[in-house]
This record gives sequence, C-alpha cells and structure tokens, in this order.
Amino acid sequence: MISPLGWLAVALRLVAMIGWLGACILFYYLWRIAGARNPWPRFFLGGIAWIAGVDVTVTGTPTRRGAILLANHVSWIDIPAIASASGAAFVAHDGLAAVPVLRWLCRMNDTVFVARHDRASVAEQVAQVREAIRETGALAIFPEGTTSDGTDLLPFKSSLLSALDPLPPGIVVQPLWLDYGTEAADIAWVGEEHGLDNFLRILARWRPIALTLHFVAPLTGDALANRKTMAAGARAAILGRMQTR
Repeated sequence: MISPLGWLAVALRLVAMIGWLGACILFYYLWRIAGARNPWPRFFLGGIAWIAGVDVTVTGTPTRRGAILLANHVSWIDIPAIASASGAAFVAHDGLAAVPVLRWLCRMNDTVFVARHDRASVAEQVAQVREAIRETGALAIFPEGTTSDGTDLLPFKSSLLSALDPLPPGIVVQPLWLDYGTEAADIAWVGEEHGLDNFLRILARWRPIALTLHFVAPLTGDALANRKTMAAGARAAILGRMQTR
C-alpha cells in the first residue's frame, strides 16, 4: 500500500521523467539529423535511474567497446542503472515489441528483440546482436530469463546466448552482478506482482536505492568455447563475487 507521501513522490518523479524524456527526444533527433553517434538513449536511461532515486556505485572496470555483459536481473531499474554505467544496449524478449510506446523507446536504444521460441529467426537475431554491438559498443543480456529476488542466482539459460556461438572476433564477455544489498528482496520484481505495481512502488520510495554494479573480470579460455560454457562461466564468476562480499 502506497502512502499519501509515497504518491507525492510518484507524481514528482513521473513529471520529472516525462520532462526528461521530452528533452532527450529533441536532442536524439537532432543528433540523428547530424548523422553523429547518438548518446541520448543512454543519457535518457541514466537520467531515469537518477530520478528514480538509484545511487549507483561501480566496482571493477566495464568494457566499453565490443562487450557482452551477462548480468543477473532483479527489477526494471536494472536497465537504466546498467545503461548509466556502461552505455549498453539490451537484449529483450519480443513480447515488449507488442507495446507500441515500449517498442519505440527500445528501438531508439538499439534493443535487440529475441523470439525465444522461433528457431527460424536465430540467424537474423545473430545479425542484429552483432550490429547492436558495433553501434553501441556494449550489449547487456539477462541470462536468467526473468527476475529473481536478488539474493541468489537462477540458472543461466544458454539459449539466450545463441547469437554468440561461435563468439564473434573481438568480442569480450563480461559478467556483471547487480547488488542491491540488504534491500534486494524489497526492490525485486518477483512472484505475482504486476510490473506497473513494482514500478510505482519503487518510485514511491523517498530514501535512495543503493545499487552496486560489480563488473567482474571478462571470461577467458575454455569459458568462451560455446554458449553453454559462457553461461556457466558467467554464473560461476558472479556467484564467486557474491560469496566474497
């Protein structure tokens, strides 16, 4: 249940987000007309994280060019937080493409939509992933395939890494742990909670959301042999970092 003060926070943040969206759209199209590399989708997402009250701390070194980030997934705020720290675009399930506004926003950020059950589209998706990496420098994937409660890792699904098998030359695969600390369970979007309810509940918070992005060392050697070894290697690396917190 959101309190009256919580609804005030929601209202203020929604107004700020809409204003920020309008400004970013203007600059986005100006940059497109100029034909320059367009940073505004990532600026927009970084601003959304800030407006939502996310206090991001980074450990490790994010790979800026030619990177695939394999991250755990806790809430919708994972996306703006990762974008603010790394400039990454994202791989998303094709269900989001059915929502016109979300599809429009995702396309501006070079999102790659994956049809998980359409094996005939794999070759096209491979081409889209590789093009997105060339355009943005980094692409983030959530191999769990859904959100978790933030206290542990679900199995990493190697099917989501089909576009990386074999790994394109010059591409770095870097595990990323999103650490919400003791408030992970309160932030997480799990169970029967509707996405809109999670969105509003987080915006209703007055205190900051402390999030640490742990960029773990990129995978090397046999861990890069195929999509299954990449999924297993990334999960093991993140678990190792979780155990040493």
